[in-house]
Amino acid sequence: MNKPAHHPPPVDVNSPVHKVELLLSMILRTGVIVSLAIIVIGTVVRFSHHHDYLDSPPQTDTLLTSQSFPRTIPSVITGVEGWRSDAIITVGLLLLILTPVLRVAASILAFAYQRDMTFVLLTSFVLVMLILSFLLGRAGG
Repeated sequence: MNKPAHHPPPVDVNSPVHKVELLLSMILRTGVIVSLAIIVIGTVVRFSHHHDYLDSPPQTDTLLTSQSFPRTIPSVITGVEGWRSDAIITVGLLLLILTPVLRVAASILAFAYQRDMTFVLLTSFVLVMLILSFLLGRAGG
């Protein structure tokens, strides 16, 4: 005998839960696309300033082992103001790292809006752990 196909219930596109899910997915999608665009811009700037990377293998090796990437926020800002490719790429990478953190923060607000205090607390704990890991990682290196 054939069993009837199981179909999930239709999604209510006007429900607050659905709207929150769309917002959270938009945060992730936008963060990834914008960070990718920034990294591509930084890469184009890098190659436009150093044409020798394209046809000199020894120069390409220095590109891959470059120690010039900024390591502090002020040096990133200064580098971006001066259109330094390494600083532009770093901004793209920082945005890529921060995108899921922003999603977690937005999730806290979404759970608070839905009055789901269990998930507000759990997600807040996750956010604190993420921030703490960034701070401790910076302190250690």
